Amino acid sequence: DIAPSKIVQYLKGRSSKLIQDEFPELKKRYWGQHIWARGYFCATVGTVTEETIRNYIENQENRKDINEVFKIEE
Repeated sequence: DIAPSKIVQYLKGRSSKLIQDEFPELKKRYWGQHIWARGYFCATVGTVTEETIRNYIENQENRKDINEVFKIEE
């Protein structure tokens, strides 16, 4: 079995390289940075609805902690 984190790591890494090869201006713009966010969302089909996934994706821009590396709040 392959861990979901390894799949995401591969997809982000490979797609980042392909995008930067296709659009050299992005390679210059993001030099020393990452194109993709560090996190990812993963859940089994049986434990999450399509609506949950859709809401998660649509609300990514509205996150207050978008610049936080790691934070736990009660």
